[in-house]
Amino acid sequence: MYKQQIDSYFDDPRRRAELVEHISRLVRVRSVREDARPGMPFGPGPAAALAEALKLAGELGFTAKNYDNYVGTVDLSDAETALHILCHLDVVGEGTGWTVTEPYEPKEVDGMLYGRGTDDDKGPACAVLMAMQAVKDLGVPLKKNVRLILGTDEESGSEDLAYYYAREPYAPYTFSPDGEFPVINIEKGSYKPVFTKSWDAEEATPRVKELHGGFRINVLPPEAECVVAGLSAEAATPYCDDAAARTGAAYELKEEGDNLRILCHGKGAHASTPEEGNNAITALLDLLRALPLAKVGSTAAIHALSALFPHGDCAGKALGIAQADEISGPLTLAFSLLEVGPTGLKGQFDSRVPICANEENCKAAAEAAFAKFGFGAEGGMQEPHHTSADTPLVKTLLRCYEQYTGNKGECLAIGGGTYVHDIPGGVAFGCAMPGFNGNMHGADEHTCIADQLTAAKIFTQAIIDLCS
Repeated sequence: MYKQQIDSYFDDPRRRAELVEHISRLVRVRSVREDARPGMPFGPGPAAALAEALKLAGELGFTAKNYDNYVGTVDLSDAETALHILCHLDVVGEGTGWTVTEPYEPKEVDGMLYGRGTDDDKGPACAVLMAMQAVKDLGVPLKKNVRLILGTDEESGSEDLAYYYAREPYAPYTFSPDGEFPVINIEKGSYKPVFTKSWDAEEATPRVKELHGGFRINVLPPEAECVVAGLSAEAATPYCDDAAARTGAAYELKEEGDNLRILCHGKGAHASTPEEGNNAITALLDLLRALPLAKVGSTAAIHALSALFPHGDCAGKALGIAQADEISGPLTLAFSLLEVGPTGLKGQFDSRVPICANEENCKAAAEAAFAKFGFGAEGGMQEPHHTSADTPLVKTLLRCYEQYTGNKGECLAIGGGTYVHDIPGGVAFGCAMPGFNGNMHGADEHTCIADQLTAAKIFTQAIIDLCS
């Protein structure tokens, strides 16, 4: 019911232009979390993005409300709410390696819209807004309200949703276009410990004086750099060539007096899919392990890290935590943050753990592996999220997906944590179509405009079916 009207509505060329313009308005705002300021719990960027989104919603004729710059809400009506749709306006940092456009200058090329947030999650937020507008414009009578919740802290822990749901109740139905179609009903848990090691001050050379790798826990690091005292570029070059052949990374050398700065270029990726990138931290450690460094505490620690996190090990085999089950798949691991100083180091990895993982076979096993090399490790595990495929919500969403794509609907399990990970009964639903890679969290992030319009059709039907 309503499919013909919905198709006709979104097939109007004006809708495409409107969608591109709406997404572009939000992408132009750099909404990366920063230190809190008065009235801005996650910094000025996320607050500015929320203000722009709520302004857009108001222009479209919706009732909007700002919850202290944690989240904003957009309501279709004043009826009792049956459906929450969760989207987030914060984005990860821009990183490096952009080629099509600058991160916050949206650009359309060959049907793709490029820019940070186009795929995750500003594009989907605009698709939902357009779906709500379609329900309103088509005059579809609904018994219940749908509320779009626009958050500002998904990428850094979802404090925004915790704030909102401490004040407002959950809805009977909740989905978030913070993933992919058809429906994601299983999200792995996570284990992200912080590990440390210290040593006495050192003078011997060659030695690593400092190392910096990664910029966000849930991003596979595209770059890492270190400073080695007492080593020349000429002496290091053969080792770099060998390491490049082993790892596929590139190494850039720059002499600074008696020091040698080494910059390692890998390829960024989302931490839940580390196999899609090339980890610059582990590639740099692979090189350092081979260099003729002095036998001091920092060298021993670097060798230990290379042994615990060998380049290319995305499953935690060397750490002793590799595992999998039929329902949720294998554990994945991304060594994403590392800082080394004169007398110690601090690092963190991001592992997405299957349903079979527990304190004994994951947390305790990793801590034991660290302990063998004199490292300390602290951090707990997050439970996985699982909503049954037999719920009315999941069945309805799959039916809507099939109706507008012609593809078979099915439930998926992923390693990425979506915006509904902590929402009872919630699922991720879109916006990416199967097989599409928008390079989220990486350089040249993009979305397919035609797919976003199809998603808007699906969301329109879902709103009608769940709220009427």
